[in-house]
Amino acid sequence: MNSSFAAPLSAPTWYLPLQKPIFWWALGLTLLWDALGLDQWVMAVIGTPQGFPLRHHPFLATVMHDRLRTVLLGFYGVAWLMVFWPRGVARDLNRRQRWAAMVGVTLSLLIVSGLKRISTTSCPWDWQAFGGVAEPLSHWTWGVLDGGTGHCFPGGHASSALAFLSIVWAALTAESHAAKRWGRKLLWAVAGLGLLMGVVQTLRGAHPPSHTLWTAWICAAVGWVFVCASRRWFEGSKVLRQSV
Repeated sequence: MNSSFAAPLSAPTWYLPLQKPIFWWALGLTLLWDALGLDQWVMAVIGTPQGFPLRHHPFLATVMHDRLRTVLLGFYGVAWLMVFWPRGVARDLNRRQRWAAMVGVTLSLLIVSGLKRISTTSCPWDWQAFGGVAEPLSHWTWGVLDGGTGHCFPGGHASSALAFLSIVWAALTAESHAAKRWGRKLLWAVAGLGLLMGVVQTLRGAHPPSHTLWTAWICAAVGWVFVCASRRWFEGSKVLRQSV
């Protein structure tokens, strides 16, 4: 991760990611995946006309879904406690940064949940090719019913990890060099865990790969915008108080 992510936010650095080639490569690959319809090809490899053999696999359904989600919920609660009573690496962020990080996490979770609630896209295990009744449609066809239960896009399970990207952005834009160091490590951990959780749901037939990709984009964008906005608001209010 380039240290320029830690540049002072006195400039309008909300657009900083747009200057990174990796941003455009990642976005281009995500759009290309959607355009080529690769979701249906991947799910056809995993599924059968009778459904998805791994849907109820004990390790995937119980350990990697239910229990891992519980662990992350506990981590979410501990992270909120660190806002008020910082311990360890949390001390590398000031209270404003800790607040911004955790509100960003919460907003990411709420936005993903809200989008799922209004989505008419059904999960692959509801598709006709796998014994269901839904006709596979693009998740961008908002308001168009596919005949299934809907409420599948974006990926809620992966967001349990990817929402913590907000903490990553807070660390990478902090003044503390120590925060930048563990922020880079946390970036890989969060991205890796989110990808793993997405793969688990794909194997179970719950989400095609594009759902995980777009969940990552949503969480990354929400967290980044909120962290930048909160810092600019704080700096603006600080200047205003000094001028009074």
